[in-house]
Amino acid sequence: MSISTVIKSIQDIMRKDAGVDGDAQRLGQLSWMLFLKIFDAQEEELEFEQDNYQAPIPEKFLWRNWASNSQGLTGDDLLDFVNTKLFPELKNLYAPIDINPRGLVAKEAFSDAFNYMKNGTLLRQVINKLNEIDFGNSQERHLFGDMYEQILKDLQAAGNAGEFYTPRAVTEFMVNRINPQLGEKVFDPACGTGGFLASSVEHLKKQVKTVDDQKQLQSQIHGVEKKQLPHLLCTTNMLLHGIEVPVQIRHDNTLSKPLSSWDADTDVIITNPPFGGTEEDGIEKNFPAEFRTRETADLFMQLIVEVLKDGGRAAVVLPDGTLFGEGVKTKLKKMLVEECNLHTIVRLPNGVFNPYTGIKTNILFFTKGQKTEKVWYYEHPYPEGVKNYSKTKPMKFEEFQTEIDWWGNEADGFASRTETEQAWSVSIEEIIERNYNLDIKNPHQAEEVVHDPQELLKTYAEQQQSIQAIRDQLKIILGNALEGKTE
Repeated sequence: MSISTVIKSIQDIMRKDAGVDGDAQRLGQLSWMLFLKIFDAQEEELEFEQDNYQAPIPEKFLWRNWASNSQGLTGDDLLDFVNTKLFPELKNLYAPIDINPRGLVAKEAFSDAFNYMKNGTLLRQVINKLNEIDFGNSQERHLFGDMYEQILKDLQAAGNAGEFYTPRAVTEFMVNRINPQLGEKVFDPACGTGGFLASSVEHLKKQVKTVDDQKQLQSQIHGVEKKQLPHLLCTTNMLLHGIEVPVQIRHDNTLSKPLSSWDADTDVIITNPPFGGTEEDGIEKNFPAEFRTRETADLFMQLIVEVLKDGGRAAVVLPDGTLFGEGVKTKLKKMLVEECNLHTIVRLPNGVFNPYTGIKTNILFFTKGQKTEKVWYYEHPYPEGVKNYSKTKPMKFEEFQTEIDWWGNEADGFASRTETEQAWSVSIEEIIERNYNLDIKNPHQAEEVVHDPQELLKTYAEQQQSIQAIRDQLKIILGNALEGKTE
């Protein structure tokens, strides 16, 4: 039976359970179970590899000891074990943590997890289905890695505005161009389910030659995620990719401590910060007065520049609104080009994030420690014959080969870059003259005149979506301004 069939069967069983309401809860339920199963598969490997290995959680809570026997605990006995023993023990885990830090990972993973299922017989059926996947088998684990992408997409479909799953093609391209190296601290301050970190781990694995290299890789991946479910999924994602003790994946709000308390110690940041959302009251007070705003993406941009060390490199997904926005956004862009070399902006076409949002996005690539002299733009075209991306026809990594071939080398100031139909450069003088408006259209392409009714209707729908997104942003700005007046 294929892994996708197993996952679908599990979701069908959960639909019969009165305690599980909707996709988000089904995914939450599946997540803690997947975590424990993958955690245990890794435990078996570690026990085999290391002499005198000490389990990080009490033996009776390891998956193999309560879940793997298909004729084992079921019904009310199983429910009682999960609700009154497994969850309380893992949430309050103390004993083995000082012996094996993997215990901390389990404790953190269960800190806000919840067993939604109320029928112990159905719970046993779900567990038995999960046991059809063998995480000890490297081929199955790789297949499951692909399947996990689908689970994460399902989570996104059940998510809220601003929480967009970054397509794998985009994460792989960003990691490929930033090119993290062994020994460099890699950080995603809004890591979600861990797409950028997983892609970075795979990129770094190709550089591993020795046991010391492997140890180095284990300790250089860092992420922070505010919400419990994506955090649990990210931790599981790291286990799946061979990070044995993902304690550097913290369950926290990156923006909740003063900007001045961060160290500039990061080599690489690759991220897609949430945009279109606002932070809770008081968070903006962690930032300098002139840059205060409640808009999440703007606060993350300040943090990214702050924590990069000199020579540190970043790739960040941002909406068009950041490029043309004014007020605090203008100050932010001025700070960015003065403190960093914003050398490349890749403009992505509509639909990259379909079906979650039609907002147009860009990838900003910059290096801290020297001023920007000119910005290169690259407008990513649709592949031939494609007019939009969709859930069934997503973007592919191969499409970025033209950018990769054109890219050149930062060490010589990208001397080999040339202007093409897709690429053009703009001097810093022109950007200053434009009051730091970075929303610069491709000068090589005239506006296409389209008369096809279907195309016109589609364009109209996309424009309506963009207008709604701008309205939402205006509401936020006005709301913030009114709150400011009432203080």
